Amino acid sequence: MKPLLLLTAAAIGLTACADSGANYRPILDGAPSAAFQSDLAACQTLARDQRQFDQETAGAAVMGAGAGALLGELDDDGDALGGAVAGALAGGIAGAVNASERREAIVVECLRGRGHRVVG
Repeated sequence: MKPLLLLTAAAIGLTACADSGANYRPILDGAPSAAFQSDLAACQTLARDQRQFDQETAGAAVMGAGAGALLGELDDDGDALGGAVAGALAGGIAGAVNASERREAIVVECLRGRGHRVVG
């Protein structure tokens, strides 16, 4: 039962991190214009609405669980469930980090497209 509890806690943690890249506040070269705050909010919403990143993160977790289960079964201990949990965590975390970075990039490019001098 412990692996299920761990997997549930990890899923909740990944869900909480899902929008972290969309909340990114970039560094500007110079003072922000009058339209910056409204443009930032619009760009953050655009990044947050990209749900395909969440589906890719779930897919990475499932792939990690499958690989972990297989490796866990092949191990001397034969702990497929433990391997599946570890693989799901690793895949899910990697997917969440990737999704966060891609959302951050959307915010930056969106603001640049609206004429703001974003440096990072």
